[in-house]
Amino acid sequence: MIVVMKVGSPEVEIERLSSELKSWGLTPEKIVGKHKVVIGLVGDTASLDPLQMEDLSPWIEKVLRVEKPFKRVSLEYRHGDRSQVVVPTPNGDVVFGHNQPVVVIAGPCSVENEAMIVETAVKVKNAGAKFLRGGAYKPRTSPYSFQGHGESALDLLAAARSASGLGIITEVMDTADVDKISKVADIVQVGARNMQNFALLKKVGAQSKPVFLKRGMSATIDEWLMAAEYILAAGNPNVILCERGIRTFDRKYCRNVLDLSVIPVLRSLTHLPIAIDPSHGTGKVDYVPDMAKAAIACGTDSLMIEVHPNPAKALSDGAQSLTPERFNQLMTQELSVIGKAMGRWQDIQVAVANS
Repeated sequence: MIVVMKVGSPEVEIERLSSELKSWGLTPEKIVGKHKVVIGLVGDTASLDPLQMEDLSPWIEKVLRVEKPFKRVSLEYRHGDRSQVVVPTPNGDVVFGHNQPVVVIAGPCSVENEAMIVETAVKVKNAGAKFLRGGAYKPRTSPYSFQGHGESALDLLAAARSASGLGIITEVMDTADVDKISKVADIVQVGARNMQNFALLKKVGAQSKPVFLKRGMSATIDEWLMAAEYILAAGNPNVILCERGIRTFDRKYCRNVLDLSVIPVLRSLTHLPIAIDPSHGTGKVDYVPDMAKAAIACGTDSLMIEVHPNPAKALSDGAQSLTPERFNQLMTQELSVIGKAMGRWQDIQVAVANS
């Protein structure tokens, strides 16, 4: 349920009303929009009459029920006002959000050694990326595959940030590792295999770094949004939803099926920013550029693209990784054209790439 306040509602009245609603056993959350303040109510609201609640204050414009099973994540909960996730980085704040410039995240699947991760960081930054991705801990289908270097790789990511000025995004797999990862990462990633690891969702929701939540490989949109609800319910409002391909019946030609239809669907359901991962979404490097371009045309807020200096020798996911040279071409000659046509590209990205 949400209480929509009239334009110009005095802060003292908003606080009084919130206190009264709290005394009813509800959890009021003030949401400041561009023009109005909305008070979101979480708790047992089933027996409450919206029309009667409007009499609580002359400053209440209307009271509405949120019909979706996900509450805080719902676009209704913010009364149509879309949220932005602002992430401080060494090169300044980066904003993920609707109608903001597309934020590009790039880097290898896993951190292999210092020279490799630093080299990649510098090159993707020069091409216009804002964040470096790289796994310190890697969930793998086979127990015999490379699992990442673990905690030691976090120091290598920190070194790459110092060398490039990029923000860092890396995956957390275990609740025991959340604190150490959040000390290094600017964004904490929850991968597809952990989308419904509810203990982990609560833990990342209780820390302050933004969370990059990937869709499970067989998850419905409702399940994905309910996973995000766990994070917001634990206190962290800064969640970015990432589509990374879903598993269907035909895997002969693509590793997964990249569901670009989620972009307009999510726009109608949630206020959270949306990202697309065309690397995992296709699993084949030849298909990544086209799907990245399509994602911008569909309105994505962010792209995550795998880049490796020598994909043939990558310890994981080399088949879907672009070389730094191909990534630079994609950024400066292809994505920039579509991004500018959509009004979602910063000229500084191209200027840096050509410097």
